[in-house]
Amino acid sequence: MQKLRGNIQLTSYDDIFKTDGDGLNNSQGDDKAKEQFDKGGEQVVDISISDLHPFKNHPFKVLDDEEMAKTVDSIKEFGVLTPAIVRPRSEGGYEIVSGHRRCHASEIAGKETLPCIVRDLDDDAATILMVDANLQRESLLPSERAWAFKMKLDAMKRIAGRPSKENSGRIDQNLKGKVSRDILAEQVGESSKNIQRYIRLTNLLPEILDMVDNKQIGFNPAVEISFLDEAQQRQLLEAMDFSQSTPSLSQAQRIKKQALEEGITQEAMNVIMSEEKKSDVDRVTIKNDVLRKYFPKSYTPKQMEDTIVKLLDQWQKKRMHEKHL
Repeated sequence: MQKLRGNIQLTSYDDIFKTDGDGLNNSQGDDKAKEQFDKGGEQVVDISISDLHPFKNHPFKVLDDEEMAKTVDSIKEFGVLTPAIVRPRSEGGYEIVSGHRRCHASEIAGKETLPCIVRDLDDDAATILMVDANLQRESLLPSERAWAFKMKLDAMKRIAGRPSKENSGRIDQNLKGKVSRDILAEQVGESSKNIQRYIRLTNLLPEILDMVDNKQIGFNPAVEISFLDEAQQRQLLEAMDFSQSTPSLSQAQRIKKQALEEGITQEAMNVIMSEEKKSDVDRVTIKNDVLRKYFPKSYTPKQMEDTIVKLLDQWQKKRMHEKHL
């Protein structure tokens, strides 16, 4: 169900969020929306949230975090100020190209519809627009950046490889005479080499990529691990569990070298992962499940740390007192 908000005519990629025009009633809106869409025009329409579907393989996580709570509060007070971008689905309804967080927040806020701009986009154009819209966010997880770079680069390469009559417009002009990866690097402010390194992360098992997102494994060791095949990565997971540690850059490099040159056994991987790291010499680690049984569930890690330090101070004072008796 669509309700026309305003009639807009977009002439370029940069005009995508302009929303001027006169309002129409529901019946006029549905007829006008179809007429404008058939003519290649675009309009802002209220679409039922139940008719909106996420972009296929959307790489960006929609989390119920503090930022989402702020977005929900804003929508409750002011509504959705920037329309989502959607495209029609052959099986019915619409696929969200840009606006997944707004859609989720609107649903939480109790809204039944979301203001949208309907665009007739092919898969590659939709992918590029989806990635560009989300790369503007200040904080992105390594996995989000990795998959976004891969999806956009693949789409750019397909567009660049099409016959000239099918390859027109802004993207074609940008790609002429340049390598796709270099164009992407310029657009996102990363080096071409770093783009390649991020894309390497898409070869990681989901379990390992989650550890990169959670900062349990560093970016540089993760890039080295990405050269291992699936079976070798599962061996590494077992070795990490065996040693109760994650690989340093040096360990990751040696595991990669041995795995690619001569193959590596589970035992050899366990040995490498069990080595004492320089950074671990002065570190004492207590597992979370061990600590949790001594603290209320509501305690944050910071509260737990402060309490432990306070108890250790008391213990030290007691020892010093007993020493001088």
